Amino acid sequence: MRELSLHILDIVENGIAAGGNCIRIEVDEAPKKDQLKIVIRDNGRGMPIEKRDHMDDPFITSRTTRRVGLGLSLLSAATERCDGILRVDTQPGKGTEVEATFRYHHIDRAPLGDIAATITTLIIGNPEIDFVYSHCIDGNEFSLDTREIREEMEDLSLSDPVVIHHLSEKIRSSLKELTSGKNKS
Repeated sequence: MRELSLHILDIVENGIAAGGNCIRIEVDEAPKKDQLKIVIRDNGRGMPIEKRDHMDDPFITSRTTRRVGLGLSLLSAATERCDGILRVDTQPGKGTEVEATFRYHHIDRAPLGDIAATITTLIIGNPEIDFVYSHCIDGNEFSLDTREIREEMEDLSLSDPVVIHHLSEKIRSSLKELTSGKNKS
């Protein structure tokens, strides 16, 4: 995949397919330490042991709609290419945590991509799912929790175009502030 945000989208969709109703997405950019870490946690049914033990093998998948599962194997290859690692912790009935680390300045590291579009796509496509997204750049942090947003909105849906536009703009402006080191969120 050309952007890491597409890996995030894929892993989150797997968590939702596994019955997760609360997904946590953490992005920690530490350019000064030459590290990028992405953590995705879900509270779904967990991953089958055979998939966890062979996550680099795209021909072992828990999907019934197709016989190939490329998500984790592609993410694993992306981390290894950039002197990083992929760690997967899964427990039946308790969910899965996927942690991918990369050398931030590695020449082969894919760009993060349009994370605002990724997060809003996940929200609009899954308005019944709780998403907790946090993004840290060199110690400055922004976070968004759809449970809090729902409480504030009363009659509006998370899939309402006005709400999605506002969320997308909020994420974009907050990331811009993080990049400049002036986060106020």
